[in-house]
Amino acid sequence: MAPTITRDEVLRIAALAHLELTDAEIELFSRQLSDILAYAAEVQEADTSGVAPTAHPLPTGMVWREDEPAPGLDRDAALEQAPDAAREAGLFRVPRVL
Repeated sequence: MAPTITRDEVLRIAALAHLELTDAEIELFSRQLSDILAYAAEVQEADTSGVAPTAHPLPTGMVWREDEPAPGLDRDAALEQAPDAAREAGLFRVPRVL
């Protein structure tokens, strides 16, 4: 039997996400999350014994370039282009985000 999500669990998840939910939303999300868990349990029951594991999501045989160090952007050149840079400290100033 697939696990179900209770009303209390939905409220706990909503509190972690700082969400205020109506009673209708709590019931809806409880049903939807329970359905998701039921589907995940159904997928887990699929027989994958003959399926090779996937090592990479991209097609195999792709040629990757070697990761070689290269010089980066010169700090002084970057600071020259930056508006309101603290050049003496070697830093960029950015707007405060709160």
